Amino acid sequence: MQRCRREAEAAATPRRAPRSRLRSIASVLLPLTLAALAALAAANAAAQDLEPRAYANTPVGMNFAIVGYAYTHGDVAADASVPLANGNVQLNSALVAYVRSLDVLGKSAKVDVILPYSWASGSAEITQDIASAGLQAGDRASRNVGGLGDARFRFSMNFYGAPALSLEDFADYEQDLIIGGSLQVTAPIGRYQGDKLLNIGNNRWAFKPEIGISKSWKPLILELSAAGTFYTDNDRFFHGHRRSQNPIGSTQLHAIYSFPYGIWGALDFTYYAGGKTRIDGVSRHDVESNTRVGATIALPVNRYNSIKLYGSTGATARAGGRFDAIGIAWQVRWGGGL
Repeated sequence: MQRCRREAEAAATPRRAPRSRLRSIASVLLPLTLAALAALAAANAAAQDLEPRAYANTPVGMNFAIVGYAYTHGDVAADASVPLANGNVQLNSALVAYVRSLDVLGKSAKVDVILPYSWASGSAEITQDIASAGLQAGDRASRNVGGLGDARFRFSMNFYGAPALSLEDFADYEQDLIIGGSLQVTAPIGRYQGDKLLNIGNNRWAFKPEIGISKSWKPLILELSAAGTFYTDNDRFFHGHRRSQNPIGSTQLHAIYSFPYGIWGALDFTYYAGGKTRIDGVSRHDVESNTRVGATIALPVNRYNSIKLYGSTGATARAGGRFDAIGIAWQVRWGGGL
C-alpha cells in the first residue's frame, strides 16, 4: 500500500532571502501525507483506507521514501470477505514505498509504489459457506503466517486548483479548491496458499478509481473523496474453488487543521459498502456496510524528514471491519531543488 497525499501557510514574501524562503517552504512540506501510508492504516484492505491530504498540491520533481509499521487487532484479514467470522487476529505490517511528484499537462501529479510485508496470527470461526469442504460451521481455525503482501501502484492527478510548480514558485501558492482523481492497481504478488483461509496476499487483481475534492479555509481543510474498487476472480480459493466479488464503493471525509511549525492533524471518516461474494457461482450473505473513524498527526523533524502517527477503529460493521489499527511512518524527502 495508495494516499503530495499543501498550502503554503508559511509562504515567504517576495522580499525574503531565497535561503530562508526555501526553509520556510520545507517546514510546510515535511508533513506531506502520501498515498503509501494508507496501506498500513487499512491493513491491506483497499476499500477501508483513511488517507487525509491525498489531493494536496506538491512541488514538481520531488522524491519521497517511506518506511512504516502498523499493528492491527480484531476481526481482520488481508481480505475481509473471506468466509471467517468472529476473528481474533493480530496483524503486524511493515511497509516500504516510493513516491515522485510530476508535471502532467501543467497539473500536479504523482506516482507511488507500495510494498507491504505482514505477519498474522490468530483464529476465527468457520462459516457455513465452506463447511462442505470438510470443516464444521462454528469450528475455530488458527494460523500463524508471514510474508510479502500485494503490491500497490497508483497514479494521481489534480485537475483543478493545483498547478505544477517548482519548489521556489510553490512559496507563493495558496490552496483554495482542488479537484483531482487517481487510479490504484493492486497486483497479486503476495504470499497466498490455496488450502488456507487466512492469507497475506489475495491472489487477484484490484482496481480502484477515485475522485476527490479539497477545500481550504486556512488553517482548516475539508477533503471529500469517492471511489470504487473492482476485483478479478480468485480461481485458487480454498481447495480449488472460484470466488468472485462485487465492487465496493467507498467515501472518505477528512477535517484537517494546520498548526504552527508545519504540524498538522486530521480527523478521518470512511464509509464503504457492497462487495457481495460468490463461491462457485453461489452467492453469500456478506454484503459490507461499514464505517471507520480515525485520527492522524504529522510532525516535522527537519527539512528532509517527518513522522506520521495514526490510528483508526471500526464504528459500525455489517461484515468484517471490526478491528483497531495504530501505526507510525517515517518519510524522507529529496530532489526538486530542495
